[in-house]
Amino acid sequence: MKLSEIKNLLDTIQQLSFKLPDGSFVPENFHVTEVGLITKNFIDCGGTIRKETVVNFQLWEDSHDEDHRLKPTKLLKIIALSEKALGIEDFDIEVEYQQGTIGKYDLGFDGQSFLLLNKQTACLASDQCGVPDAKKKLRLSEIGVSGNNSCTPGGGCC
Repeated sequence: MKLSEIKNLLDTIQQLSFKLPDGSFVPENFHVTEVGLITKNFIDCGGTIRKETVVNFQLWEDSHDEDHRLKPTKLLKIIALSEKALGIEDFDIEVEYQQGTIGKYDLGFDGQSFLLLNKQTACLASDQCGVPDAKKKLRLSEIGVSGNNSCTPGGGCC
């Protein structure tokens, strides 16, 4: 999700909730402790230099502050301040949230709650570092059933 998308959504909702990949929710007393701009410069396994920039939201909960509730309008103000102070543009959003360790998530929306979506790693240079293309899985029962290459008993193809 891009920063512009969350800003548009925040204008349309009354309460702010974040749903984790396992279906549970970040406790309602969470804080957004950081809005940042993270740029990663790196080289992939094929030797290509790459640059990735994301807007980072860090969610944190305080077990001693049970009454805290962040409103969508307040998060919009935090985002506006961050855009001005850090020169943030319309980048993808990455969310950090700590459970056992700090997890990094992509962001989605289901019409009511923001969804913390698991991020995946991938080989960015599979054509250069020897990763074979995934083979298409076929069922033996489906081979030749719908094509011209199929043989039927008495069909004269054998």
